[in-house]
Amino acid sequence: MSNDLVLAQSHAFALARTLMVPITVFQIDGAYGVLPSDEIDDADELHVIHEFDPHDRRPAH
Repeated sequence: MSNDLVLAQSHAFALARTLMVPITVFQIDGAYGVLPSDEIDDADELHVIHEFDPHDRRPAH
């Protein structure tokens, strides 16, 4: 968990590219975390910020 959103997003992007699985950035109790998307069971407690999918081939902003 991290209190820095930029740091969490950076780690999520790197993790998605390394593991080649979708990674979700979420917020809970004021902190940010990252998990593989298929490991998130109960999204009611989480506020999903973004999902990084390494197989998504859309161009960056």
